[in-house]
Amino acid sequence: MFNQLHLLLLELSKLRQTLPNTKHLHAFVIKTHLSHDPFYATRIVRFYALNNDLVSARNLFDERPHRSVYLWNSIIRAYARAHKFSDAFWLFNQMFHTETKPDNFTYACILRACSENFDIEGLRLVHGGVVVSGLGLDSICSSALVTAYAKVGLIRDASRVFCGIWEPDMVLWNSMISGYGSCGNWERGLYLFSMMRRMGKKPDGYTLVGVISGLMDISLLEIVKGIHGFCLRSGLDSGVHVGCVLVSIYSSFKCMNSACRVFDSLHQPDLVTWSALITGFSQSGDSRKALLFFKKMNMEGIKADPILIASILAATAQLAIVGTGVETHGYTVRHYFDSEVMVSSALIDMYSKCGFLALGIQVFNYIRKRNIVSYNSVISGLGFYGLASEAFEMFAEIIEKGLKPDESTFSALLCACVHAGRVNEGREFFRRMRDEFEIETKTEHYVYMVKLLGMAGELEEAYDLIQSLIEPVDSSIWGALLSCCDVHGNSVLAEIVAQRLFENNAEKSNYKVMLSNVYAGDGRWEDVKKLRDDIVGRGRGKMPGVSWIGCTEPLNS
Repeated sequence: MFNQLHLLLLELSKLRQTLPNTKHLHAFVIKTHLSHDPFYATRIVRFYALNNDLVSARNLFDERPHRSVYLWNSIIRAYARAHKFSDAFWLFNQMFHTETKPDNFTYACILRACSENFDIEGLRLVHGGVVVSGLGLDSICSSALVTAYAKVGLIRDASRVFCGIWEPDMVLWNSMISGYGSCGNWERGLYLFSMMRRMGKKPDGYTLVGVISGLMDISLLEIVKGIHGFCLRSGLDSGVHVGCVLVSIYSSFKCMNSACRVFDSLHQPDLVTWSALITGFSQSGDSRKALLFFKKMNMEGIKADPILIASILAATAQLAIVGTGVETHGYTVRHYFDSEVMVSSALIDMYSKCGFLALGIQVFNYIRKRNIVSYNSVISGLGFYGLASEAFEMFAEIIEKGLKPDESTFSALLCACVHAGRVNEGREFFRRMRDEFEIETKTEHYVYMVKLLGMAGELEEAYDLIQSLIEPVDSSIWGALLSCCDVHGNSVLAEIVAQRLFENNAEKSNYKVMLSNVYAGDGRWEDVKKLRDDIVGRGRGKMPGVSWIGCTEPLNS
């Protein structure tokens, strides 16, 4: 019996158990009459919760006549972790009607649930409960309050909690610095970082993650490099959390050489770090390296998640390599990711861009629970192939099913109208987007509308549409009209449009090439020569086209 009890304690001390093992442990606890001991019940409840079996966890909790604060915390945390916030709050309220009162960990769990549910009123009520219970100066509650207030955007309330603590510990410093970072107030985050160093506090990895996370603007690259230098001097650069955030931020700035150097310095990069690097390569246009590092990751035995798979499929679509796309599709099926909306949508997009629209539609047909993202993907694919009528039918299905179209839906529809030359339908979709669905028009919507009108010969209407926009007008909108002037040989309007473009984009040679083509169509060879000489003189010739074929290597260009 002693040996069995010893083995039971060893199993219960583990961080997690599989669901079958948890049930075996539960049965053994019942058999040995230990189930009435809150310690054993607490551990079993926790294992059930980690396996998402809330029914078994709740049944075990309800069967216990004597419930310790640890058991209460375990069941409340289980519901909060599963985002069943109403159940978590109900249990929290029930706790006040028992002899067991909430402790600092109970309040911390409920505060986190309030922030994740964006329940500001509930957050303030729980804050009041913290103060009334005498835990207002507790470090765990204070850190949870700072984090919760920052997460819902109430950074001033977070700051007031922080300033109310006479001697903040490291966790509280880190919570406040991270709070400023998450709200985009990087100046205050850096100020607190400097202050804690002046006060003799030694920053740890979590401090630096909080500071760096707020420096998301490319204009702050030099500050990021400075913080990186501090990490190197402090010996904190090799930590997984710091390394991951550095790889992420360098990748978001498209500084892939710096991202790779940090990545190579890490002993065992985790999935998040691999994903940051691979996604960075994909978004920087270097899809070949994205696929290469994905293969390396697989060789390391690290399993991808749906987010990374979607990035890999996007990289495959950029290169239009259907073979790699099919292999990735097989990977998603083997790992049961194909039911994830972001993965299935990426598969539709990949097959469409690789020239296999039918396969993309087949993926769409297999989706059981379609949402607006999956519909947007298939509408975009149909539109790209000029199948406007089929795209319109998909839109009608969206409305029929009660889904709400978004800005991407109308971008895909307008793009379909452009490819098929459906001017009247395009006008109607543009009107409905603004008037019926109250969706704010973005630059890409105006680009499509200008292109649609301009290619149909309605150049004056397209010009009037641009003139109705608030200055400054994005150059891509003017560029769309200039390309239409090129097609229709309208040199008068082309010169007006080009003048607007050259005011802010004097270095862009492609606009000058378009204008020179218009001049050539009119036989104005002197003007053509001037523009061509200007392009050559600035050393900004047109980027030559590149084609590629699949061969024995992954890609040859």
